[in-house]
Amino acid sequence: MIEYLINRFGLTRQGAIDMRKATISSFATYSANMIPAILLMIFIDGLLTNNLKSSGFYITFSLISIILIYIALNIEYEALYNSTYKESANLRTETAKRLSILPLSYFSKNDLSDLAQTIMSDIEAIEHAMSHSIPKIGGFFIFFPIISILMLIGNVKLGLAVILPTILSIILVIISKKVQIKGNEKYYGTLRENSEAFQETIELQQEIKSFNLSEDVRKTLYEKMDDSERIHMKSEKSLMYIIGLSRIVSSLSLAVVILVGISLFSNNEISILYLLGYLLAAMKIKDIVDASSELIAEVYYLDPRIKRIKEIRESEIQKGKEQKINKFDIDLKNVSFSYDKQTNVLDNITFTANQGQVTALVGVSGCGKTSILRLISRLYDYDKGKIEIDGIDIKSISTKSLFENISIVFQEVTLFNTSILENIRIGRKNATDEEVKNAARLANCEEFINKLDKGYDTFIGENGAELSGGERQRLSIARAFLKNSPILILDEISSSLDVENEKKIQESLSKLIKDKTVIIISHRLKAVENVDKIVVIDKGVVESQGTHVELKEKSKVYKNLLKKSNLAEEFVY
Repeated sequence: MIEYLINRFGLTRQGAIDMRKATISSFATYSANMIPAILLMIFIDGLLTNNLKSSGFYITFSLISIILIYIALNIEYEALYNSTYKESANLRTETAKRLSILPLSYFSKNDLSDLAQTIMSDIEAIEHAMSHSIPKIGGFFIFFPIISILMLIGNVKLGLAVILPTILSIILVIISKKVQIKGNEKYYGTLRENSEAFQETIELQQEIKSFNLSEDVRKTLYEKMDDSERIHMKSEKSLMYIIGLSRIVSSLSLAVVILVGISLFSNNEISILYLLGYLLAAMKIKDIVDASSELIAEVYYLDPRIKRIKEIRESEIQKGKEQKINKFDIDLKNVSFSYDKQTNVLDNITFTANQGQVTALVGVSGCGKTSILRLISRLYDYDKGKIEIDGIDIKSISTKSLFENISIVFQEVTLFNTSILENIRIGRKNATDEEVKNAARLANCEEFINKLDKGYDTFIGENGAELSGGERQRLSIARAFLKNSPILILDEISSSLDVENEKKIQESLSKLIKDKTVIIISHRLKAVENVDKIVVIDKGVVESQGTHVELKEKSKVYKNLLKKSNLAEEFVY
């Protein structure tokens, strides 16, 4: 049962154990709620046979019933609510921990708003179902077979009169919920399509008017709306028929028990007490089934939410061992990579970036330069070939060990709505304030920081909304200075800088890169003329490699890139 709950509802192991307890407690509550009916039967039997027991008996029986029901309800409350709220916290914690160890490629393929919804809304929905639906349904499916067996032992005909309509009613409830979910999926899918069509029409309104297509388009949109409503009405009608039939069957169980019971009573096969007992049982079971219809619906509506949680839990993580890296030459050997596992963006890439040297990757936009940097830093894992650092395949190195030795400055900067001091300190969390400020000076940040009202303590808004693009880029570079890793990766770091600030940062970088393995990307080829090695990437392959002078002679692609380059300033190392 534990494994079933884990797999079916995406629970943690402790949550599944607590869910089993809650299910058993719900069964105990259903059973305890039958005690008053037993007392009522004993009392009526006494009236009919003129053999009433003493008032003390009924009072004692009533008190015992109340105590047992109270205990059952108290245990059920503890199991349903307190335990499920703990599981809600455990699920969020487990999901967050899992997200923290997933490769960054996962987040590029999944919308962050969807992930936030999974952590908050989806888990909240499971929490509600755990405390209201799942244990109640589970408890009923334990309670119903047991009481069915007892009723069949008592009298087969009366037992079947209660059981068969109830089973049919439950089947119809399940069918109705499946029909409703399927209909809603189709309806809301159509609404999304209509919404896209409406948005496209709004955006192209001027073009539509200019070509006199307004009437045709309006007619098409009206037809789309009519189609969506027809789908909705068809689904609702089907649902209405099934639910209506379920209610009728559920109510018929009482009538069937009465008819069968009267027939048996007339033939002296049962006593009036038996008839009354089965009638009370049928009423109780009917109430439970009617209440369970909405609970069953909630369980079915959990399926897409559970699927999203399972996707996070089952997503592949990057494995590797903690390793000490001594040398930082980076060797790429016949590396191929595809984002979609179908079309290669890199094909048999081979080159070496040596420690103590600067290696530049150049090529037109979209040729695969940034993808190479992502593979080296293990933001993604390559499909074929091998990337080695110090002779060790980076796939065998834990991301923690690898990230400790790499500083990355990407073109797209990510900042947080906290102080400038803390945004830079992300580069090395245990850095002192003075070390942070020194990194800011090296990155030429002090000029704009000193102009702010609170200086380093200024909050900069979500993703640095209060700063310019160049200021944001310089904070990102300051992080790299602060981390001071042996491998430095720079992706178009000067794209948001003016010429003056770019020159100052280049002068600072010349001090930072000493004895490091440096890989840079730049569209401004004047900036990389003096590097140790230039690797020309063309359509995902290495077209050529060498120094600036060598490539001017032998590389046609590099010659074309030089013609397009607009940079006039020299990158001094």
